[in-house]
Amino acid sequence: MPLKQLAPGEMTADDLRDWCSVLNDMTAADMPAEPRWRTDRLRDYLVGSLPDDTRYLFMDRDGDGDLVGHASLILFGGEQGGTGVVEMSTRPSARGKGVGTRLLRAVAECAKANGCRTLSVEVIATTPAVGFYDRHGFTRLEVEQRHLLRWAEIDWEKIEHAAGRLAAGYRLEYHAGGVPDRLMDSYADVKANLHSNPGNVAFVPEWRGSAYAPALRDSFTVLAERGMRSHIAVAISEPYGHVVGLTELVVSAQRPTRADQYDTVVAPEHRSYGLAMSMKARLLTELRRAEPQLMDVQTWTLDSADDVRWINAELGFVHDVDWYDYEADVDKLLARMARKA
Repeated sequence: MPLKQLAPGEMTADDLRDWCSVLNDMTAADMPAEPRWRTDRLRDYLVGSLPDDTRYLFMDRDGDGDLVGHASLILFGGEQGGTGVVEMSTRPSARGKGVGTRLLRAVAECAKANGCRTLSVEVIATTPAVGFYDRHGFTRLEVEQRHLLRWAEIDWEKIEHAAGRLAAGYRLEYHAGGVPDRLMDSYADVKANLHSNPGNVAFVPEWRGSAYAPALRDSFTVLAERGMRSHIAVAISEPYGHVVGLTELVVSAQRPTRADQYDTVVAPEHRSYGLAMSMKARLLTELRRAEPQLMDVQTWTLDSADDVRWINAELGFVHDVDWYDYEADVDKLLARMARKA
């Protein structure tokens, strides 16, 4: 059965079940301690995208009709137009049979046809994917450290203390699902600091910092449509009521026992007051009530982000595994693949 390209909305119930099965087989083989995927709202997860972005899916079935691998390609629009993010999964029993190469070629051809110049991918350092992308000429741009906070090991007394230790002139607010309109503009202003100092935030391809409030509203809306519950703590400067710091976590319906840390950023003039620690601790206390099924929280930091790693260590995060950020020029990738064909 030939490799098939389709839009997310075209997936059948069998496609969704098989997609999840490949993810879980791969997870069991490469990262057995990781939480398994569920089909809960999986269609919503794959369909949802920001207004300027487009997602393409690719499914490769063998002669018996069994799904042996799949790929997702998100092509960014707007200010990040010309770039795309790839996620590929191959069933372990089908490795070494050209499945990954077929999928990557289809992804690259689709990217080129839609004007995409650069493809990015995240790779867990301990998995066979590292060798695959190295062989296909991807360039390793960054090494990130993933840290895990295991729910059963949290020192809640320490967390509560950190959440309540707040410098004078500030207050914290917690919001689920987004932030209210009264805070949106100043929230966007704080987010803009990610562009001037990107080393403070891990690479999260589907959640991009914006200095434009309407784009942030779209982001929160899309997260909810995809079955991803957002939890946010903000630091407010008194007496003006402006956001000067924020931290974000998301819990997805597809893997509800794990929370993903997204951006944490403090406006430059308000740093050195311990706001990041207070916000992250406050958010953990809120998650304890709002998401009682959680088993852990994962976050990523760059090697250079010593201050972020210190805060995470104080909260109980432990280094788990490294992740590599890879990139490839689409034209060069296709040329290399043609030579090897």
